[in-house]
Amino acid sequence: MLQGARHAHIRSLERASEQSGIAISVHELRTASHFMKHECDVYILPGGETTTMRRTGERLELGGSGLLPALFSHLRESNAPVLGTCAGAILLCEPEDGGEPLLPARIGRNAYGRQVDSFQDAVNVQLFNREYPGVFIRAPRFDQSSINCHKIANHNGEVVGIMHDNRVALTFHPELTEDPGFHVWLLNQASNSSE
Repeated sequence: MLQGARHAHIRSLERASEQSGIAISVHELRTASHFMKHECDVYILPGGETTTMRRTGERLELGGSGLLPALFSHLRESNAPVLGTCAGAILLCEPEDGGEPLLPARIGRNAYGRQVDSFQDAVNVQLFNREYPGVFIRAPRFDQSSINCHKIANHNGEVVGIMHDNRVALTFHPELTEDPGFHVWLLNQASNSSE
């Protein structure tokens, strides 16, 4: 909950909960102390502005909330399902905390261009075997030659979604659509891992 499309993700999670029948409790993590208080089954890193997220979430001694180092450390040690969208995908691929990337791919910020270059178009999602409404806002782009994991979504032949274990990174914004498919997937991952 540092910055970005946080509340849109909460609405998508609520729709996914209704559709899947999986009960949820949402915890809005803003600081390392919030993170330590709540044991979560899944995590979402929302879209937004990565520079703002990094500065707000950096180590306490640097004036930040300490959330990102605590979260990244936990994710490296656990198999908790994670959904990173747009800026969240950047943080997963390039955490810049001195540790290993959380997803094996390189990614470029604002690679489609400026705000006026944002667009909506159908995305082919192999994970669901169907089309999905893609909302690309100042979207990043995966370096196509660097992807060393499952390619789960593409747009016009370009990979726009990847998955490694229980971690998914998307360069588009599923939370800005009425389709809760990715959020249903996330809840199902948590439900399956707790059985």
